[in-house]
Amino acid sequence: MGDVPEPTVRVTRYEVSILPEDNRNARYFKLHVGYRGDGQWIVYQGEQPRFCLGRDGSWAYESAVDDEWLALRTFDKETALRLACEAAPHITVNGYTAGDFLKAAAARKA
Repeated sequence: MGDVPEPTVRVTRYEVSILPEDNRNARYFKLHVGYRGDGQWIVYQGEQPRFCLGRDGSWAYESAVDDEWLALRTFDKETALRLACEAAPHITVNGYTAGDFLKAAAARKA
């Protein structure tokens, strides 16, 4: 058993949201930054990388992934995290942003 290598531990996904994790709507308004290998990361909505952020700020479904598609939607980790943080306040679900839910929660407390 002395030839067994030590396990490797690596982070392969981050969650980004402006809502606190205990907010019941947080799961709908979070983005993920996921590792794609070779130092490349993507920003996507949902649990699986299907709806991904592009360099131009647009969102596109991950369907026919080719080199051109990846070139527009993969980033180094720092860039991907920055873009996810910039995009998080603007995620819209059923016409509402996460900010709308924060404002409503603050109004209920007031």
